[in-house]
Amino acid sequence: MRTWQTRQMRPEHIGRRQFSLTALALLGGATIAIGCGGGSNHPTSPTATPSEGQNVGVVTGNHPLPHSAIISAAQLSAGNGITLDISNGSHSHTVVLTGAQVMQIAAKARVSVDSSTNPHSNGADPHAHTVTFN
Repeated sequence: MRTWQTRQMRPEHIGRRQFSLTALALLGGATIAIGCGGGSNHPTSPTATPSEGQNVGVVTGNHPLPHSAIISAAQLSAGNGITLDISNGSHSHTVVLTGAQVMQIAAKARVSVDSSTNPHSNGADPHAHTVTFN
């Protein structure tokens, strides 16, 4: 939604898909690496430009060193249940998707799942992330 004063998009009204497409168009396909500082209400855009056929999930409550959730084209085609490791080099989480969820994602349906609950590398602040595909 554009504001009437500035004719610019208000950030809270830009969808993930619109943001990603705009960012990719502006950056000419460069890798996007945006961290939101760990706020739990701020989704982070995918940290990698998806390859042909991949699906990159949006991780909410991401960190300056962000987590990435990527389902490969082969995984989408197979339609089997998978466990994604979304480690960020500092600490890890896993995301478990059933075969039915993978098939929904392959069919372009929106699917959101919570990651495992794990602490930071110093053992503090156990937390989880929600990952949304499509």
